[in-house]
Amino acid sequence: MGRDEMESCFLYARPSLIEGAARMVDLSGSLNVYNYSRNGSEADARALYEDWRAIGRDVRAALEELRRDNRR
Repeated sequence: MGRDEMESCFLYARPSLIEGAARMVDLSGSLNVYNYSRNGSEADARALYEDWRAIGRDVRAALEELRRDNRR
């Protein structure tokens, strides 16, 4: 399962390994980067969309597992 399949995290930045290590010594917090939207409504709509996509993936995975179990 890929990182984007595990959870909806549109509002959070996804740092690389090097960026994550650099954040350990970034006392000022200047390396923190967030995903921006033009306004709150756009951010809410995008977050809801991503949440429903995650729910859809979970339901699909559960149905596939159920089908596999029923074949046995």
